[in-house]
Amino acid sequence: MRDPGELYELDPALGVPEGLPLVAGLTGFADAGSGVSQLGTYLLGTLDNDVVATFDADILLDYRARRPIIYFDQDHLTDYQPATLKLYLAYDELRQPFLLLSGFEPDFRWEAFTEAVLGLIERFKVKSITWVHSIPMPVPHTRPIGVTVSGNRSELIDSMSIWKPHTQVPANALHLLEYRLQQLSYPIAGFILLIPHYLADTEYPAAAVAALDSISAATGLIFPTDRLRQEDREFVANIDEQVAGNPELGRLVGTLEERHDSYMEDTQLRSPLTDSDGELPTADEIAAELENFLAFRRHGDEENGRGER
Repeated sequence: MRDPGELYELDPALGVPEGLPLVAGLTGFADAGSGVSQLGTYLLGTLDNDVVATFDADILLDYRARRPIIYFDQDHLTDYQPATLKLYLAYDELRQPFLLLSGFEPDFRWEAFTEAVLGLIERFKVKSITWVHSIPMPVPHTRPIGVTVSGNRSELIDSMSIWKPHTQVPANALHLLEYRLQQLSYPIAGFILLIPHYLADTEYPAAAVAALDSISAATGLIFPTDRLRQEDREFVANIDEQVAGNPELGRLVGTLEERHDSYMEDTQLRSPLTDSDGELPTADEIAAELENFLAFRRHGDEENGRGER
C-alpha cells in the first residue's frame, strides 16, 4: 500500500492540542433529510474553525458521479466550487476545541483513506470518535427523531439506540473506519438518524438538530441550535398544513404514529440522566456537578487566557 499520508496535506503551522474528540460526517450516500450535509454546513458556518488537513480530491473523488458546480455568468465562467474533504480544528459555543472531519465521502481507496484517518487519530491522540449518518425510515415527523447507535460505547447504546436490527446494510467509508477502530478498542459511536421516509429528499432542519444533540450526548460539546430549531418549527408547521389538507397524507401519518408509539412502548431505554442503578440524581448532586463544571471552566480560562488562541 502507498503511504496513506499522501492522501492529505497538513498545515504545519497549526498547533492541534492532543486528546480532543473527533466528530465526523461525510456526504454522498443516503443522506436522508440532508442531515449530514446540514451538519457540516452549520458547524463550519457557525463555529470558529481552522483547517488542519486537506484531502486530495483528485485521488479520492469520482468527478463523473459527483460533478462540481461552476457558475455561468452570461458569457463566461465564474465561481468554480470543487468538492472538499478536510479535517478542521473547531471550537464549540463554550470554546471547547474538537476535531471535525467534514466533506465528501471518498469514492476510491477506502482502505488507504481509513489508514490515513487512523494515522491522524494516532498523531493527535484523539480521545473519542463520533460520527453521524442518516437513513429514511417509515416513521412520522410528529415524533422525535430516533437514532440507532453503533460502536463500542455501551452507555450511549443503552440510553439512546431505539432500533437494534440484525441485518446487512450497504457500507459507507465511516462504517469501515468504525470497524477498524472497534478492532483497536478505540472509543467510537456512530449515530444513524432515522428520518421520515417522506421527508428524505428535503432539507429537514430536525435532522441537523438531532445530529447536533447526538454529538453533544457523546462528547459534551455544546452547539448553538436556536436558529435551526426555529427553522424546524416553521418547516413542521408547513408540513402539518399540507397533511391537514390531504386526507391520504393524514391517514399515512396517523398509521405511522400508531406503529411508532406501539414500537416505543416495547422499547426499554435507560435514560442518560440515570446512574447505573437506574436512579435519578438529586437536585444537590446536579448542583454539585454544575459547580464542578463551572470551576473547571474558570480554571481552564485562566490557564488559556480566557480561551484565546
